[in-house]
Amino acid sequence: MKYRLIYILLTLASVITYGQVNLSLDADKTEYGGKDVVNLTIVLELNGTDLVQQTGFQLPDLSKFNIIGSGSVTNTVIDPATNTLITQKVSRIALEPKKKGKIKIGSVLVTVNNKIYKTEPFDVNIRDIVDKRSLAGNTSNEVFLNMEIEDRDVYQDQPTIAVLKVYSRNMDNLRKVKNIRLPQQENINVHPINFTKSEIDPSGNGNMSSQILAMFMVFPNKAGYVEVPGVSASVSTYSNKNKIVSNKIKLNVRKLPEGAPDGFKNAVGNFSVSVHNTTKEKPEAKKPLNVVVKVTGEGNLPDMELPKIVASPDYEVFAPKITSKVSPGASGMKGTIMANYVVIPNKSGAISIKTEPFAFFDPENKEYVDLGQKTLDVNALSHDQVMESRSTVEKVNEYTNNLLETVNTPVLKTTSFKVKEKNKFHWNILLTNITILLGLFVVYLIFKTWQKKRALVNETISQKPLGSVAETEKEIRELLKTDINDYFGYLENLKDNGEYEKFFTTLEELDQEVRNQYFQGSVAEFKTFLEKHKGSSVAEEYARLQQKIQMEKYSPVKSQEGIEELLKTIVNLYSQISK
Repeated sequence: MKYRLIYILLTLASVITYGQVNLSLDADKTEYGGKDVVNLTIVLELNGTDLVQQTGFQLPDLSKFNIIGSGSVTNTVIDPATNTLITQKVSRIALEPKKKGKIKIGSVLVTVNNKIYKTEPFDVNIRDIVDKRSLAGNTSNEVFLNMEIEDRDVYQDQPTIAVLKVYSRNMDNLRKVKNIRLPQQENINVHPINFTKSEIDPSGNGNMSSQILAMFMVFPNKAGYVEVPGVSASVSTYSNKNKIVSNKIKLNVRKLPEGAPDGFKNAVGNFSVSVHNTTKEKPEAKKPLNVVVKVTGEGNLPDMELPKIVASPDYEVFAPKITSKVSPGASGMKGTIMANYVVIPNKSGAISIKTEPFAFFDPENKEYVDLGQKTLDVNALSHDQVMESRSTVEKVNEYTNNLLETVNTPVLKTTSFKVKEKNKFHWNILLTNITILLGLFVVYLIFKTWQKKRALVNETISQKPLGSVAETEKEIRELLKTDINDYFGYLENLKDNGEYEKFFTTLEELDQEVRNQYFQGSVAEFKTFLEKHKGSSVAEEYARLQQKIQMEKYSPVKSQEGIEELLKTIVNLYSQISK
């Protein structure tokens, strides 16, 4: 009986362990045309910290296809409900069928904790095969989008930055990607940072070139697991237009802490609130006032609920007009949003115009900040009090304005008389013209003398013996050589002063100067030159540096430490190249 109980427990343990590993292999559809690409998606999900993947994905026999592309991504999140670590590995394979008919896709194998898991085989049907030459204009199968998000563990309504990249074997295809559409979904708010394309990196994944297309902020507005849908774009050619879609990314959105103040709604970041009267005239009962509620700060500013003016029997308030000036910041959208209200006092005397209580959650300090209510005290005057409070000058100005508006006054016209001077001969003008002509003649004689001397110098130089091509090239290179230490000192000053835009502009000038020393026009040509003359390690380090420069240049958040590390790499590499 004792051994039977142990056997039952071991069986249940094996069933539980089996349930913690999920492996699947799916195709995007079951039937394909001749121009279609078969996209296979392999998903391995490990629930728990004690599971170890011992082997990679062992693919089935794909000899009936041409593998035209592949990629993989790993996501790791923690389930807040069960506090379980979930690791998800997704691989995609793009296949081109070699023949038509029904083709069987076999099982994918993987070993986890000394146990082999496999997927179920399935069939795909290929209707026909089209000659590859007819597919020459179809570039969508050679272009791939990839969305990257580093920080996938955020609070509700806290932003995370996404970077969209495009990959292709043919560098020319990258220029054909247009009409980028950012993801739209109810549980996320998306705000673009920029759509500035970076320089093309010829050394991407494998033999594929890459380029950054866009950067944007994602604000998840619900807690739990939130899946960010793929970004779509079009690949335009002269003959057709094809649509491509990037990968999806799952975020772990943490719920905001308990104990929120009464004035908290959905503001996450760091904000301040003010209220003021913009009407220049004295407040008067039954006359409108322009009251502005201003919210300034950084966070989910465009999507949060603004504090409203509380209704009161002392005044009448109308729906506001919202104006905003917002731009991407380091930890969200920063700027100012103003709600312009029209408020009409119902009585004369002291009136307090109050806003709703306002509070926000600060994700940096992980605490709520309660700003309470903001109050604008107004002393509304009656019409008689306004008339009595006017000064003598104001009364005179008002009387004059009323007079000019109601009484028609004649317009007096004056004429100015001018006495015409008699025409006479000016000797000063004649002498000035003669002096100018003599000066031009003297300059001409000096120029002819200089030209003769230069011809003699050129003749003397031409008599010197010519060296070899290598010696001539070396002399020219010495003439073109720039003291890059001056650039290093200037870049150091720009880094210390925080002038990052001028820093990257100067860095481009430095790179151009160094390439000019070796008569190389583009970055790709210079990389090939370095491989031949400086070694493959220097060339690879140069390519990685260019990619790192582009990432830092277009990053919305530039840290002092990151720029300093980048400058050290620049000094070491360019000093080695320019020896």
